Amino acid sequence: MHDNKRFVERDRNWHPPAYAPGYKTSVARSPQQALVSMQKPTASELSGPDFRQLRMGPHDNDLLLNFRDSGAPGLPVGERIIMFGRVVDQFGKPVPHTLVEMWQANAGGRYRHKNDRYLAPLDPNFGGVGRCLTDEQGWYRFRTIKPGPYPWPNDPNSWRPSHIHVSVMGPSISTRLITQMYFEGDPLIPLCPIVNTLKDADAVETMIGRLDMARSNPMDCLAYRFDLVVRGELQTYFENQ
Repeated sequence: MHDNKRFVERDRNWHPPAYAPGYKTSVARSPQQALVSMQKPTASELSGPDFRQLRMGPHDNDLLLNFRDSGAPGLPVGERIIMFGRVVDQFGKPVPHTLVEMWQANAGGRYRHKNDRYLAPLDPNFGGVGRCLTDEQGWYRFRTIKPGPYPWPNDPNSWRPSHIHVSVMGPSISTRLITQMYFEGDPLIPLCPIVNTLKDADAVETMIGRLDMARSNPMDCLAYRFDLVVRGELQTYFENQ
């Protein structure tokens, strides 16, 4: 059993630097001045929100069907997959009834977004967004299409690996995590300037979904497991707290 009062130091080398010239848009977005540490966090930063009363649609976590609810005529094109896993704190304690949101490109590598000008076509049957709540043991699940890689203007021939964006809320607003799930075996992962902002190979491994044949549906969907770890009850809210 862990002592809930003990201090758990954050490993600053685990996280990517804000200023990473190889990832060109980070240059303009990185802070130019020292960060300010808040002395007195508010109650909303130390607890909540409570998602247990959030009403979910019948297909919110099924991207094969949820765009049909908006009038799409059929099923999307691409490799059907299941994405699943657990949301836990750093000691393996589940985070129940929390909101997991995801968004992604379609099978051709194009987002349903007005600023996406990639020449791959939009899929008229795919919206690319989903959400669900974790259960009592922290489990979440989505059914979707495996997204395609796509080019981006970081340098003359940069390509993003196939990935799914994920946002998960821990036990408080300050534990929200936004990350990306990559697919094991993708040769573009080590070539990606965003991935290479991480200098610890073990940190990169935490963002890779693993093929799980036991959870795959025969003649339907392969499954990829992607567990999400938030700092939970033993989080360090601020360095001086």
